[in-house]
Amino acid sequence: MAARLAPNRLLRETVATLLSQGPSAVARCVHPVVTVTGTLLRDRILRAERAQLIDCDSLPAASLQYEVLKRAFDMVFSVLVLALTSPLLLAIALVTKLTSPGPVLFRQQRVGLSGELFTMYKFRTMRVATESESDTVWTTSDDPRRTRLGCLLRRTGLDELPQFFNVLAGNMSVVGPRPERPHYVKKFRSEIARYQSRHRLKVGITGWAQIHGWRGDTSIQKRLEYDLYYVQHWTFWLDMKIIFRTLFGAFTGKNAY
Repeated sequence: MAARLAPNRLLRETVATLLSQGPSAVARCVHPVVTVTGTLLRDRILRAERAQLIDCDSLPAASLQYEVLKRAFDMVFSVLVLALTSPLLLAIALVTKLTSPGPVLFRQQRVGLSGELFTMYKFRTMRVATESESDTVWTTSDDPRRTRLGCLLRRTGLDELPQFFNVLAGNMSVVGPRPERPHYVKKFRSEIARYQSRHRLKVGITGWAQIHGWRGDTSIQKRLEYDLYYVQHWTFWLDMKIIFRTLFGAFTGKNAY
């Protein structure tokens, strides 16, 4: 028995095919967020009196509001932030160049929407290291690799300002789950159930987990719980709330190092 199916014909046929293949095939749809004909769904299997019930709830992010309103806001907000902070961006770049050998910007591969890799930009806050070290070493509160300016930039989040260029390029959103390095995504996917589900939305500069203190060297499991809450409950006003709390806590947030 299939209940609450979306009115999409191909989706109904896909579910019917799964049901015809027996419980083992249907069971593969438990927990993960899957994509069917471009629509994001949260699939859940319920068992009642030997009947297989499929609960297919469209995620908020599948809406036109997410696709259009969120992208429009990202573009306008990013242009505004970059314009207003341009003197600060130049000052940070100059001081970084004068106080520490190496490039001003730190470029690193991160995992974004649907597991796609992209190059993320930040102001460099640590000494120059080999690619293997920067890609696989976890940052801690007393990390000796940080520069003196880098400590301040990381504490205030100012090192993230170049990521607004990533937002303009479409790799990121202003709000979303924070992007992680490929090395750790592979590790966490093998250790934590549903970790990959956080990549069903664009990654962001700030997020629901971050404003609740789950950043830096904290529990990945708890961070995932907050990321999945955001995936399932996204609204434009939730984004506004996250941005407001990010700005308010920029100089007081914990676990920023």
